[in-house]
Amino acid sequence: MTKRRGNTTRALSPREFLRWIWGQLTSMRTALLLLLLLAVASLPGSFIPQRRVDSRATLAFESRNPELSPWLDRLGLFDVYSSPWFSAIYLLLMVSLIGCIVPRTRVYLRALRARPPKAPKRFSRLPASGSFSTTADVDAVLAAARQTVRRGRIDIVTSVIPGGATGELRAERGHLRELGNLVFHVSVVVVLIGVAAGSLLGYRGAVIVTEGQTYANALTQFDEFDSGTWFDPEELPPFSLELDDMIAEFDVSDGPQRGAPRLFEATGTYRAALDGPTEDFSVRVNNPLAIGSTNVFLVGQGYSPVITVTDPQGVVVFDEAVPFLPEGPTYTSGGVVKVADARPEQIGMQGFFLPTAARTREGEPSVSVFPAAANPYIALQVWTGDLGLDDGVPQSVYVLDKSRMTQVLDTNGEPFRIELQPGQATTLPDGTTVAFSELKQFARFQIASAPLALVPLAGVSVGLGGLMLSLFIRPRRTWVRATSDGTTTVVEVGALDRVPRDGLPEDLTGFIDRLTSALDSSAGRTP
Repeated sequence: MTKRRGNTTRALSPREFLRWIWGQLTSMRTALLLLLLLAVASLPGSFIPQRRVDSRATLAFESRNPELSPWLDRLGLFDVYSSPWFSAIYLLLMVSLIGCIVPRTRVYLRALRARPPKAPKRFSRLPASGSFSTTADVDAVLAAARQTVRRGRIDIVTSVIPGGATGELRAERGHLRELGNLVFHVSVVVVLIGVAAGSLLGYRGAVIVTEGQTYANALTQFDEFDSGTWFDPEELPPFSLELDDMIAEFDVSDGPQRGAPRLFEATGTYRAALDGPTEDFSVRVNNPLAIGSTNVFLVGQGYSPVITVTDPQGVVVFDEAVPFLPEGPTYTSGGVVKVADARPEQIGMQGFFLPTAARTREGEPSVSVFPAAANPYIALQVWTGDLGLDDGVPQSVYVLDKSRMTQVLDTNGEPFRIELQPGQATTLPDGTTVAFSELKQFARFQIASAPLALVPLAGVSVGLGGLMLSLFIRPRRTWVRATSDGTTTVVEVGALDRVPRDGLPEDLTGFIDRLTSALDSSAGRTP
């Protein structure tokens, strides 16, 4: 503790400083500020692609912005919701809300046990007051006042005074408003806990399944996978599904909506367990397939050309549907074909696929003008050598490593170019045949499990109820004092809204009118 000459303010001790910090953190103003800050901190996740949501979009963004991306990565903006600064705001908000709720709950419980306070001596100091005289006695006035008040906590006190009697009715209502406030804040904490628990215990992944293929829910089957800290990948539910048909319909009108998606639907069969029965499924956008606690969402669609590669000896070394990933609204798609069984050297092909190819002025198809497969066309360039698949290092099926490969050239020394439509084939300089056998579609599924998903939903539902209580319930105190001289009873009425509102004087006038109406049957009113 230190003192300065001429200054009576002393420095706070460490304990007092911590108590001050705690008081600031657990104030309602800080909680609201942190809630606003959390909403603002969530905004980058809406504008910048997130690795956990769509790693392909993130890679594309990084390739388009090579100078900006490293800075965004350092700030954690490609993974906003798992970044340290977002987690810090999240945790501080939870602590602040809990610190607000606990003391307010104690105050509320004390208020529930408390009786209505005594009436002030001068009703004229209240925001709304009035008086009238009646021939009814004090007991009749207080009984009529009790009937008029109807709901709320009510105390009646009477006493005898020289030459007459006096009585006082004390009424208080609206305690549910503070309960609504508490319920709302508790529900926010419940939502935060539910979201955090779902993130820690759940998982989410993406997988591409081509028509006719089967997907088994195993870690090796995912194209992208992300799980919470407390999730064990060995606990993945053992279901499987087979995609029979992928239906994609687009707007064919000539207006601005031409090419806009109108229907995406994936149909097929699935098994909920290894030995479970086969059941049919139909998945549409926003209409997922629920398998236990796991939901299978349809999040995208594209094309998988079936490429057949036959070596010079006539042996088929590759015959698979290869997904080409869409890169625009007209589904111009890029893809890679890796022929690992080709001999003496492996073959890699990279190029693009056009669902509805249109020719440029030079006469070469290079753009797609419509997302549906009205005029499918594929163009590939070829490399031979070592694909690097035997190194034991995982690599993306959508990226071709050309570091140990040589590009195939034509007789003019130019890169050999394969251009095919369904049913067509071409022969490489070494006699290998490449055919575009048929065209299939693929569905891109997001497979996600969020345990305790009903907890945030329940929290939001209950919180809305609490918010309605806090908005529409009026906490009000009403006093009625009756003083009789044996002949005439003077009745004073006052009211106080604990939450200021403009309509209090009008409400009090209506209350006095109802009170006098209740007394009319037993006594007359005098001015």
